[in-house]
Amino acid sequence: MAWWLVWLACGDTTNTPEEQAPPEEAAEGDAADVPMAPVAPGLLTEAEFAALHELTDDEAPQPKGSTVQIAGMDAYLSLPESATGPVPGVVVIHEWWGLNGHIKHWADRLASAGYAAVAVDLYDGAVATDHKQAMAAMEKVDEATAIDKLKAAHAYLVSDPRIQAPKTASVGWCFGGGYSLRLAMAEPELDASVVYYGRLVDEDAQLQSIAAPMLGIFGSEDAGIPVDTVKAFETRMQGLGKPFTVHLYDAGHAFANPSSGRYHSESANDAWAKVHAFLAEHLAG
Repeated sequence: MAWWLVWLACGDTTNTPEEQAPPEEAAEGDAADVPMAPVAPGLLTEAEFAALHELTDDEAPQPKGSTVQIAGMDAYLSLPESATGPVPGVVVIHEWWGLNGHIKHWADRLASAGYAAVAVDLYDGAVATDHKQAMAAMEKVDEATAIDKLKAAHAYLVSDPRIQAPKTASVGWCFGGGYSLRLAMAEPELDASVVYYGRLVDEDAQLQSIAAPMLGIFGSEDAGIPVDTVKAFETRMQGLGKPFTVHLYDAGHAFANPSSGRYHSESANDAWAKVHAFLAEHLAG
C-alpha cells in the first residue's frame, strides 16, 4: 500500500474520534462518498483525512515564471530577477491540490529571495478543486515514478546553464512535505530539506541515507500527524545523528499551505521566516 494511503490510517491511536476532524466536515467540497474504515480505533478515515484540507477562494497572484519540461513532466520554473548561474536551487513540491497558482506563487517567493525554484507536478497536469478530485489524483501517484521526477528536478537545478545550483534544497506541504522527506532519503546531494506537516517515516533503515539537514514545520492540533508522531521522529533522527529541527505551532493541518482555507497568517509568516533562515544557512556560499 502506498504511504499516502497508509496516511489515511495514521494518527495517534490514543485519540478518540471526537478529538479528530469529524467525518461530516468532509461533506463540504465533495469528500469521499464512502469513507475508508480505520485500521484501528482512533485512526483517520478517508473522509476525516479529506476534512483536514480546505481550498481557499482567494486567487493566487499572477505567476512570474515559466513552464519547463523535465523528464517528460511539466514543471514551473521561477528564477531570481537578472540572476545568472550559479544560483542555489529549491525543488518545490505541491500539496494534495496539485501544482496550482498558489504553489507557483510560492516558487516566485523563493525566487524573490534569491533561489532558483522549480515546482514539480506529480499529478501529470491534474489540479484539484475539491476533495474528491484531490484524493483521486493523489491515489494515482506511483511513488517510484514520483521519486524519479523529483530527482530529475534536482538534476535540472544542478545542470541547467541558467542555474548551475551549487547547493540545493527541497520544500513541500502536506503530500509534498512527505515527498520532501523522501527526496532527502533518495538524493544524497541535497543540502537541505523542509517538511511542512508531511507524512513521516519510522524505519531507521530508510532514514539512514539522509545527508541533508532537515527542518520540520507542524501543527500541534494536526489530527493527521499528532505531536507524539513528530516527537518520535525527532527522537529517531537524533538517535541516528541526523540534523532535524522542528517547530510546532498552535494550529491544525495545512495552516501554512498557500492554497489552504485553514491558512493562519501569523503562524505561516513565522514559519516562513524560519524556513528562510534555514535555507540561507544551508544554501549560502
